Parts: sequence; C-alpha cells; structure tokens
Amino acid sequence: MGPGRFSQSLLLRCRRAAAALGAARCRCAPVRARPLSAAVRLWVPQRPGAAGAGGDEEDDDDDDAEEEDEDEAELEELLGPSPLGAGPGTQRVAVVHPAVKWGPKKSPLTTGERGSWLSLKICCLLDQAELQIAEAVALVDTLQNWTVLDKIIIPTKNPDKKFVFGKGNFQVLTEKIKKLPHVTAVFLNVERVSSVTKKELEDAWGVKVFDRYTVVLHIFRCNARTKEARLQIALAEIPLLRSNLRTEVSQLDQQRGGSRYIMGSGETFMETQSRILKEKELKIRNALEKLRRKRSLLRTQRRKREFPIISVMGYTNCGKTTLIKALTGEAGLQPRDQLFATLDITAHAGYLPSHMAVIYVDTIGFLTDLPHSLVESFSATLEEVAYSDLIVHVRDITHPETILQKATVLSVLKNLNLPSHLLDSIVEVHNKVDLIERYKPTEEGALAISALHGHGLEELKEEIEKKILTATGKKILAVNINLEGPQLSWLYKEATVQEVEVMPEDGTARVKVIISNSAFGRYKNLFPNSKIFLP
Repeated sequence: MGPGRFSQSLLLRCRRAAAALGAARCRCAPVRARPLSAAVRLWVPQRPGAAGAGGDEEDDDDDDAEEEDEDEAELEELLGPSPLGAGPGTQRVAVVHPAVKWGPKKSPLTTGERGSWLSLKICCLLDQAELQIAEAVALVDTLQNWTVLDKIIIPTKNPDKKFVFGKGNFQVLTEKIKKLPHVTAVFLNVERVSSVTKKELEDAWGVKVFDRYTVVLHIFRCNARTKEARLQIALAEIPLLRSNLRTEVSQLDQQRGGSRYIMGSGETFMETQSRILKEKELKIRNALEKLRRKRSLLRTQRRKREFPIISVMGYTNCGKTTLIKALTGEAGLQPRDQLFATLDITAHAGYLPSHMAVIYVDTIGFLTDLPHSLVESFSATLEEVAYSDLIVHVRDITHPETILQKATVLSVLKNLNLPSHLLDSIVEVHNKVDLIERYKPTEEGALAISALHGHGLEELKEEIEKKILTATGKKILAVNINLEGPQLSWLYKEATVQEVEVMPEDGTARVKVIISNSAFGRYKNLFPNSKIFLP
C-alpha cells in the first residue's frame, strides 16, 4: 500500500500553502488583480457589535468600501510614472567602464586565484575590466529595445572626480562617443554618479547618462509584476530624487530663485519639495508595512501546516529558477536567460526522496556594486528568507567571477541578520557543471549539479532532506496500526508516510513515517494504545 492518492492530496495541500505564500505578490499575476486594501482587510479587526447589527453592518461595509477606494487611489498615485524612468522607445547605448588602477575604489579580483601569481599580476587590470564591462553589457541586453553600440574601457585613478576620468582620457572618450552613429545614451559602469557629475557629462556628450543604480532600477521597474515590487522600486528612487532636488535647487540659487518663498506659503522651493518627498516616502513605507503584516499572517498559516521552507538564493542568472523547476517538475515555470528575471518571491511545492512535501522559495538575484539603499528597499521581500528552514546557495560555476559572486551573496545574507543556524547549514550548489569537463568541487560539502540536464539532483535532494530533518526536528519512527481504524489516514494527512508493511493475518500494518514533534504529540493523545518503535 503506497502513498498513491494520499501523496497527491498532500502535494495539493503543499501547493496551496505555496500559493498562499506568494499569492499576494508573485506568479506574474496582473497588477490590478487584487486591490491592496482588499488584502489588508484579512487582518483588520472587526468593530465591536458588528455581528448582527443589521443596518449598522451595511454602513460599516460602505465605510470599508470607501476606505478601500481611497487606499487604492492613493496607492495608484504612489505607483504612477517615475520621473527617473528612462522613458519608452529605443536606446542605443555606449557602455563605458572606468578601469580603476589602484586604491580603495578598485574592485576585488577573484578570477586569478585559479592561476599563477605572475599571471595575476600581469593580467589583473585587463581581465577585471573585461569581466566588469561584460556584466554591464548583460545588464543593457536585459532591457527590451536597448542596444549596445560600443564597449569602451578607459583607465582612471579616481572615479569620484568631477568628470570621472583625467583630462586627456576624458577628451579621447568624448571624441569616441560623438563619433558613434545615432548614440542616445551612455552607461557609465559605476555604482552611482552624482547629479552634478551627471549633468556635466550630459552637457559634454549631448546624450543621457546612466549609472548602475539607474540601469538596475530600470530593469527592476520593467520586471515588476506586483504592487509590492513596484512600491519597493518607488522607495529605492527616493534617494535619487533627493539628490536631483539638491542639484535643481543649486541651479535655481544661481538664478536667484531657489531660496525664495513660494506664494507666501512660508516655505522655500527646497523645503516644499523635501516635504513632499518625505511624505511620499512615509506613505510608501506604510503601504509596505501593511503588506508585511499580511505576509506575516500567511507565514503563520503556513507554519500551522508545517511544510518545510527552502529558500533558493544566488547571484543573478545563476540558474535558481531552472533548479526549482527541476526539483519540483512544475511545468509552468519558465526560466529566462537574463539578469533579474525573478524580482518577486515565488513559492513552489515539491517532494523529497522520503515523500516529504516541501516548499521551494525562489528569490531575487544579487549583483555586485549595488548601493545599500537599493538592497534595503527590497528588505521586505528578502526578510522571508529569515523564516526558512534551509538555504540553498546556487552558484554558476562556469562564470569567471564565481568566487566574487559567492562573496557578494554571502555578504548580503549576513547583512540580513539571519539566524546563525541558517547561515551555518547552507547547502552550496555548483550549477552548470555540464559545461565543464570532469568538474569536481574543491569546497567542502559543495554539490556539483546540472539543473538543466538533471545531473546530481538526487544527491542534492538527499542532502536537503538530511538538513531539513535536522533543522525542523522531525522524527523518523515506525508505528503499529489497526487497518480498520483511522490511524493510517490520519498519518497520511498529518505526517510523511515512507512505507507501509501490511500484516494480513491479524489486520495490522507497520507504518514508517516522518513526523513533527507537534504532530507526534497529537498522535499519542488521539491513539494512546498505538505501539511506537524508534529506529
């Protein structure tokens, strides 16, 4: 007597829990599918005396509906067109990378760790610059209707200076850009460009200038499918809007307009705009807090079902979604070969070798050289990781900067203030090994897999199961049951049944199960005469 229809029922329950985890903000659902205020009503306390109040109840419903309409209108205002957006249409981009020769602004190099020290010394500057500009090109290629016209690497000693480059290199760069046919924008591959520097460069080159922050933000904006993602993007834009405001006021001051009071209001232009930005930021944070509280409610419901949660994390485009599709067999998952294809958290149900049902959580990918404020804006999404039972860290082992990418992911995880047991039990997965002949991991405990071709997945599932049993405190035990009683159906519903050994001569069976402490306690209370055997 195998799992059969009971396992199908268990998987269905698990998938419902997964849907509950992500329904409010994922699955690429249309943004208008569910008003925020309707979701928030799940946890709004009922007014005293509402039950059986007749006409008063109708009045309350009318008030709730009006409140919902007001919330929805305010939310749509917050999520309106961004003043920082690159705008619709085609962009023909020149990608410019300032190759820092030395000093604290020079990015760490990890690729050369696999080569000789002499090779590292000779090739480090060129190799590092090529790898960094390749990632910048990949960012541009992610955006629809954006085309890279040219890749330009220019050395610099100090990228923080006004024109980023020295006088001679800046002049050479300007000539190259102006010779490019129909160029519409320059992507300067640095973390942030000050608004003053941005204006000076745009005046010199005659085209728009973007930095990594604005390009990544634009990618986020294009990939956002839920209100929560759009709210987090709007929050990430606030620092840029403040920076632009200071530049605008500075220019107005030069024209003797920035410090004047506005129509007798008692506020200067700077004070008025700063107040508006502060109010907008507060409204966004309040809206995100409502969603966070709803997520907390869903998390509580999920915990009651006791399905283990596995967060799958990694550098962007490392193959997380492909791996989850391979582990769950979920045909609806469509991985995309682009950066930040996953922006919202999504949840997917699957089985481990013991038939234990689990939920895999797909998370946003990471990237080097992203400002803290951008990562912080998505903390509401990433906080879900803290409530996982296990983290699976996926690495694209074919990428030349895989060691640096690993350091980036671990740095972000440590900054999330995760419980120590989560950080200590991470399962490291080396993906895409089908592209490297006879690959063997050098890191202790790392597992080599190919999510695309299924290589190493059984070993990975076994490792996940071992870690999950330790993390959740579930027990493996055997119980003797009467086949005519309700014990077997109860165990299929409340535990993971691994095998059933039927003894037809006396109408009993020995059932091997994986069961949580709380379910085990309930079983003993319901069936006190049942014989229990620990392996």
